[in-house]
Amino acid sequence: MAFFRMKLVDLKNGILNNAGETTEHLREDTVVVPDPADRATIEEEHALELRTRDRERKLLKKIEQSISRIDAGDYGYCDETGESIGVGRLLARPTATLSLEAQQRRELKQKMFGD
Repeated sequence: MAFFRMKLVDLKNGILNNAGETTEHLREDTVVVPDPADRATIEEEHALELRTRDRERKLLKKIEQSISRIDAGDYGYCDETGESIGVGRLLARPTATLSLEAQQRRELKQKMFGD
């Protein structure tokens, strides 16, 4: 559990550092560019960077939840079945809350019936 806690905390710190760098980057690029093509390129880069940070913001919530699960003693067990998630899956996705089989069932249902 200590290994996964450290992995999650490192991931969280990396995301927070990226967020700070994005803020600085966006502040630096506020120069008015007269060429419309250059301005469009800069705006598209900003939009892409903001979408990436939004995904990271959502991941940050999952990281916090995973750390809470470690504290509660629930980390590493599937929310649906109660079975062990497996070390391999947790190494690949430390925020996993479902076993591989339960996740596959959920994805199949979503594919068949939509969200």
